[in-house]
Amino acid sequence: MLNLITQGAEHIYLACGPTDFRKQIEGLAALVSLRYQLDPYSPACVFLFCNRKKNCLKALRFDKDGFLPATKKLLPDMVFQWPKSKEEIRDITPQQARWLLEGLSIEQKKAHKTVRIRPEDTCF
Repeated sequence: MLNLITQGAEHIYLACGPTDFRKQIEGLAALVSLRYQLDPYSPACVFLFCNRKKNCLKALRFDKDGFLPATKKLLPDMVFQWPKSKEEIRDITPQQARWLLEGLSIEQKKAHKTVRIRPEDTCF
């Protein structure tokens, strides 16, 4: 389900550190606007939040006339590899979002990097 909410997004923002999950849609939208100075009403953006225990994730996206919230709660003894810095927001790639949902860190040091080859850099 969370893959569907992130599909086609130009920006996937990760609110690092724990978020108080007593906040509902309005509270999360206010957090995006006031703390991170971003527009929660942009349909091109998805915002991801995690609780203190790192076992539940919330996604928030605006869709033309309202917000689409989504929640993923993990089974016992499972956690998300969530960044710990509290006040930071990070713009991550769709691949990093998939890694996060699969229980991996968003920083995969051994992952293949995207290579861009320009025609003028080739020898044929």
